[in-house]
Amino acid sequence: MGSFVYVTLCKITCMYFLNLDPSLDTWNFSSPLISLWINRFYIYLGFAFGISLWICFQIVIRKQLFIFKGKNSKDESVPKATRDLMTNGYISLQKKDILVSGVKIFYGSQTGTAKGFAASLAEAVTSLGLPVAVINLQEYDPDDHLVEEVTSKNVCAFVVATYTDGRPTESAEWFCKWLEEASSDFRFGKTYLKGMRYAVFGLGNSAYANHFNKVGKNVDKWLWMLGAHRVVARGEGDCDVVKSKHGSIEADFRVWKTKFISRLQALRKGERKPCGGNCKKGQCESSAREKELQEEKSTLVRNAMKGEASERRAMITPALREALTKQGYQLIGSHSGVKLCRWTKSMLRGRGGCYKHTFYGIESHRCMETTPSLACANKCVFCWRHHTNPVGTEWRWKMDQPEMILKEAIENHQNMIKQFKGVPGVREDRFEEGMMVKHCALSLVGEPIMYPEINRFLKLLHECKISSFLVTNAQFPVEIRNLKPVTQLYVSVDASTKDSLKKIDRPLFKDFWQRFLNSLKALAAKQQRTVYRLTLVKAWNVDELQAYAELVSLGNPDFIEVKGVTYCGESSASSLTMANVPWHEEVVHFVRELVALIPNYEIACEHEHSNCLLIAHTRFKIDGEWWTWIDYNRFQELVQEYEDSGGLTNFSAKDYVAKTPLWALFGASERGFDPKDTRYQRKNKSKDISGC
Repeated sequence: MGSFVYVTLCKITCMYFLNLDPSLDTWNFSSPLISLWINRFYIYLGFAFGISLWICFQIVIRKQLFIFKGKNSKDESVPKATRDLMTNGYISLQKKDILVSGVKIFYGSQTGTAKGFAASLAEAVTSLGLPVAVINLQEYDPDDHLVEEVTSKNVCAFVVATYTDGRPTESAEWFCKWLEEASSDFRFGKTYLKGMRYAVFGLGNSAYANHFNKVGKNVDKWLWMLGAHRVVARGEGDCDVVKSKHGSIEADFRVWKTKFISRLQALRKGERKPCGGNCKKGQCESSAREKELQEEKSTLVRNAMKGEASERRAMITPALREALTKQGYQLIGSHSGVKLCRWTKSMLRGRGGCYKHTFYGIESHRCMETTPSLACANKCVFCWRHHTNPVGTEWRWKMDQPEMILKEAIENHQNMIKQFKGVPGVREDRFEEGMMVKHCALSLVGEPIMYPEINRFLKLLHECKISSFLVTNAQFPVEIRNLKPVTQLYVSVDASTKDSLKKIDRPLFKDFWQRFLNSLKALAAKQQRTVYRLTLVKAWNVDELQAYAELVSLGNPDFIEVKGVTYCGESSASSLTMANVPWHEEVVHFVRELVALIPNYEIACEHEHSNCLLIAHTRFKIDGEWWTWIDYNRFQELVQEYEDSGGLTNFSAKDYVAKTPLWALFGASERGFDPKDTRYQRKNKSKDISGC
């Protein structure tokens, strides 16, 4: 009954919406809507099936997303380089370069064995696709470049041989001396090379048990003391085949080379410890693409290094040039300089000359202070240049010709004099005279006698009628013996015992004391004027009177200048303070006591303003009067005769003396100040101590 009613209602509804005539006994089933209505159950079934498929699809997708997220959470703990490898197929070269950018192989060789080993190691490194440079230590300046390895990401390998008596080879001598000095120098510190990575292979002969591989051991130790990181244990090659661990020095090297290459591969992967051999096959090797790129870079680096090695470097680096220029130096060429002395400025203004004017009669306003070598073999605690100049024990730089040095020195000096034209107080007559150089003080900075052409330079000075005052630090006895006549030759005697000399001068030479003594002996053989220069440093060297007296007898100088140290401000290179500067009365007291210990010497002159006194040999006291001044015209005549005779016609210090004026003598009321000038006292300064 219910179903009948339902069907009837449906028919009526359809006829209503379709406007069918209810009088028709039969329906037209060809109508589309009627067909849909009749087959509605099939349509419902289709919709249900589609919805079921969509639900199944969503379930599958959600499961896949869940798995993917799980993978990502694990990948977060994987290094980025590894994820790059998973997604891109290779690790970027930039990342590899940051780990190890290249290898520098330094060698010090005498017979060529170490050089050959360095070349063999370079070949092995090149096979890894790394840039490599092979460097002769003789052509390398550690003072300028070693610290660059802290941030370069290079690995530095040192292949060094031990030579006679445990000393380094000639080519590595300077590098080892510098490294030894730096490792114990407070200015460098224990972290100076922190970040640098290195390895050392030493060559030696165990037959010399006391010195076996001493150089290799020392280089390893000194680098470590400066904070560098050792990447592989030091290798020791033994020329004694009986005692060699692997049968020969070549075999010793091959074993060490294998360890080094293996360690290098581990470093490229970022491993801190050497590879244990458990890595998957192929992971320790570079891709073909990397090798091609690195080989190209390696070739460029090697070619560049060869180009640099073909010519010696200039002594004055860009950084050094900037530092010295700020201090007022006029730099000449690659290793020389000139600067205007404050006493030159003072005498131009009629305010008095330097102590050389008082002691020897030079005209301070006509004196050019210069040097043909900015390098020095000492690091004196009282160095008034604060150690901005380079150091070395031999000439290892590009060399300029003496003609060019002298020409530019005079031109630069004259240009600095020109700047005083019209300055208030400058005397016109002295300004004109100052443009004509008459004296040259080779004492600006450094060690002039190191310059290989120093004799030619002196000859050029004398040809220009310029007198020469050359100062040396008593570390080059051979050069002193070979030196041609100088107007006046100085040797700095900064201490009288080995310990105090090492403490004050801090020399680079290991045999500094013997060199010092030999220099004094060489000075004694000179026929022209010679001078000991003593710099007194309170609490350092003022209590060594007897030792000083013994040194005087060794060199027998014509004169002894005793000067209180000049304090030139605080510096990280020196621990000196004003407390180390002696008062003038203290210098006078020291000189009196010294003269009492050395026969045939007396106090001759004084220059209070410079805190300086002159002790002279009594042979310059003629008929009770002092003749410490110099007849400069006579000297030029004598040195010309010497040159014309080829050195056969020599002359002595007494051949060109001049009488010392009364105002310059010790005890005079002027205290060494020329009465022709007007003494200038600084305001609020009650007492003069010294002059810079």
